[in-house]
Amino acid sequence: MLVITIGVLGSFTVIQRMISYLHDSSLRLSAAYLAKEGIEIVRNIRDTNWLKGQAWNIGLASGDWEADYLSQSLDDNYDGDFLKIDSSGFYSYSSGTAAKFKRKITITPEGSDKLKVFVNVEWEGHNILVQENLYNWY
Repeated sequence: MLVITIGVLGSFTVIQRMISYLHDSSLRLSAAYLAKEGIEIVRNIRDTNWLKGQAWNIGLASGDWEADYLSQSLDDNYDGDFLKIDSSGFYSYSSGTAAKFKRKITITPEGSDKLKVFVNVEWEGHNILVQENLYNWY
């Protein structure tokens, strides 16, 4: 009986750890996608400027910003708001239930033809930082 009891308790411990690791991996993957989405938001603003015949860096000022997939510009300074998730699974600042993630987009100009873009996604004491260099190559 002792051997069977130890085996069963060991199995429960392994299952509990697997569930915990799966949850952590899921959050890390979501954070990575949100960080990449932040880069794509800035890239979209740059590309839209080109399509409109404007200077490539209009609306991409130096600073810390909040933006979601609905954003056409970086109007909101970063103030640590949590993203919200709607019933379709999309993250935004406008509607839905509060999620665990905060996203800060930092833009730093380097010369007249280069922007360094950093996106930091934070959740539950963890963070993921993604960096991209955007150029005026058009």
